[in-house]
Amino acid sequence: MSQLSDYRVLTFDVYGTLIDWEAGILAAFQPTLDKNGAHFSREHLLTTYHEFERLQQYKTPDMPYHQLLTTVHPHFAERLGLAAPTAAESMAFGESVGSWPAFPDTVEALKRLSQRYKLVVLSNVDRASFARSNAGSLEGVPFDLIITAQDVGSYKPELQNFEYMLREVKSTFGVEPAQVLQTAQSQFHDHHPARRVGIKSAWIERPGATMGNLTETVYHWRFDTLGDMADAVHAER
Repeated sequence: MSQLSDYRVLTFDVYGTLIDWEAGILAAFQPTLDKNGAHFSREHLLTTYHEFERLQQYKTPDMPYHQLLTTVHPHFAERLGLAAPTAAESMAFGESVGSWPAFPDTVEALKRLSQRYKLVVLSNVDRASFARSNAGSLEGVPFDLIITAQDVGSYKPELQNFEYMLREVKSTFGVEPAQVLQTAQSQFHDHHPARRVGIKSAWIERPGATMGNLTETVYHWRFDTLGDMADAVHAER
């Protein structure tokens, strides 16, 4: 049985794992709810939103993420029976990505993990949105390699995103797939496709998370938070 310390590269999903995308999406949509005097459960809002996001990613795999959110916003509102938002309101929803909050444990855990591993981003956002997040709630933590959906031209869970990442990791660091550990919350976006391309994964479950969950869970390690994972790495040493 391998240990966490056997790996050389951690490849991170960002939004959902390092950044609280559910809180970010709900906060960005709150003005639309307030305008309509509407109230829905957290689970209903997130489940409905995720349905539209997945469909739009499938339809327009080369659309930058912030534009994709702008496109999704009026359909999301319509499904909930709300008044059609203005173009400016939809744009504000899309541009919110870079201001979504990091989980409280994220920055310190990344600093600790960087002492042992190369840290690689494999994210479903666009380059500009990630740059804003990295300069903002991620507090400028340096990553060794950044790969976005905009670079690949498709969105996870498409396998080509993972294959692209593995090629880049090999050419940049000389690291083989056996020493790459996908580190993520979403079963749908990350763990199932990671298994299909033959790499192992650490599930940062983020208890209470809604989006990206599947009935079948696959993983090799499971932690509630990234901080817990950093503790486990330290304990192995």
